[in-house]
Amino acid sequence: MPEESVRWPRPLLDKLTGTLTPAGVLIPVMNRNDALSVLLTQRAADLKHHAGQISFPGGRMERHDPDVRATALRETYEEVGIHPDRVEVIGYLESMPTITGFAVTPIVGLVPGDTELAIDRTEVEYAFEVPLDWLLDMRNDRVVDREMHGRVFQMVEFHFEGQRIWGATAMMLVRFRQYLLKQ
Repeated sequence: MPEESVRWPRPLLDKLTGTLTPAGVLIPVMNRNDALSVLLTQRAADLKHHAGQISFPGGRMERHDPDVRATALRETYEEVGIHPDRVEVIGYLESMPTITGFAVTPIVGLVPGDTELAIDRTEVEYAFEVPLDWLLDMRNDRVVDREMHGRVFQMVEFHFEGQRIWGATAMMLVRFRQYLLKQ
């Protein structure tokens, strides 16, 4: 848990520290014409969890998944059609608890730029890319206040070409940036 969590309301802490369902997401770093970008998706509006939100491809771990890496790669293939053979896994970020009851482990993978997407519209409305250089520039952070359980928290969001990247996805991007910049 983040060090600031000691100030969080008890109901929120209970959600984040109870029994969590393992999940994996892929942070797909696309290598297009020697420029790197991060692939994100807009989840379908009728999904049970995180409907209509911007996210990384991924989901809950299934019994047949040997590990969370396999989960992230399987879900990425199902959602956007990137075959696991096209992903060079280069790292993992620390698992993150979510208020919806998941422990999400981000897997970082390089994907060749000539990789074509095949979007499963039952899970994903569309996919888009954000230049990695743009995400690394802290001047693009928007600090916003969010109220939960009667308390106000400051969180980082990203607004890129009409897309609002917030919540757990934005937090994962901040952690990814910290890792890359060794902060």
